[in-house]
Amino acid sequence: MSHRDHTRRISVGGVPLGGGAPVTVQSMTNVPAHDPAAILAQVRELAAAGCDIVRLAVPDRAAVSAFARVREESPLPLVADIHFDYKLALDALAAGADKIRINPGNIGAPERVKAVADACARRGVPIRIGVNGGSLEQEILQRFGNGPRALAESALRHIRLLEQADFADICVSIKSSDVARTVEAYRLLAQQVDYPLHLGVTETGTPYMGLVKSAAGIGAMLLEGLGDTIRVSLTAPPAEEVRAGIAILKAVGLRRHGVNIVSCPTCGRTQIDLIALAQTVESALSDIDAPLTVAVMGCVVNGPGEAREADYGLAGGKGTGVLFRKGTVMGKFPEGELVPALERMIREDLREKEK
Repeated sequence: MSHRDHTRRISVGGVPLGGGAPVTVQSMTNVPAHDPAAILAQVRELAAAGCDIVRLAVPDRAAVSAFARVREESPLPLVADIHFDYKLALDALAAGADKIRINPGNIGAPERVKAVADACARRGVPIRIGVNGGSLEQEILQRFGNGPRALAESALRHIRLLEQADFADICVSIKSSDVARTVEAYRLLAQQVDYPLHLGVTETGTPYMGLVKSAAGIGAMLLEGLGDTIRVSLTAPPAEEVRAGIAILKAVGLRRHGVNIVSCPTCGRTQIDLIALAQTVESALSDIDAPLTVAVMGCVVNGPGEAREADYGLAGGKGTGVLFRKGTVMGKFPEGELVPALERMIREDLREKEK
């Protein structure tokens, strides 16, 4: 049984985390923290992309006011991202925060930690402890070095502070820009606590390498049974993070919604523009939420077999291709007509199912 099935269950604005609940996808707005109109527009864009929970930076009182205005119309649960100032956490709770992201060790005396914990408990709002490899405590770095153990020990220290305040509605993240260090840190932590884990590899870079690093790290942990919610951190528009997160969940078999494209890498036998075909098929079917597998294959070696295994598929020839539905050949079409015919067949079938 995976760790994911045995973590505690918490709720973020009605979205369950932990205890075997479906793994959720998160992101963070990157427009100015004082502009509620821009924030709300981005939150709605994230919701349309499939985001489950969104985090907002709350650096000062003006940002709290913006947070409150966004909360009134937000289609998603909102997490208030707080650093150092415990009063901002209290204000964000009063403004309707569904979760607080704060490190208890950074907000001062135990009575301040207790004040935030008590306020969260009264409102049924969980706290996410967010440990980052770039901001570890000096004492921990001196004792353990900047490795996986340091990340895990820092998280345990923050967890103990909340537990001492009689608070256990906790989610934990321990992120580093180093993939292997991050994965090992989560493994270490999972051996010692049963709190839900928020997975991510931080500061991964631009979309290409960022997605590679995130898929390697997050994907490895998910396959090991770790993780209850994820964020793919990219230097890119937040909606790209959401699409990447959903893609990772699909790749490891934890999300079945939407079209899964299976396509071959092409080779010297390919006599059709399969790269363009695959991209066109992916774009044409991107709005479909039904859990379908669609194969786009380039030749007769593996193509027909792979297409037969899929719900729908095409196998290319020389300027032509054959369409399949559940292993049955549905017809042969010129290259330029393949995608429209495939899309038409799929959408007509879906409409029939809805009747």
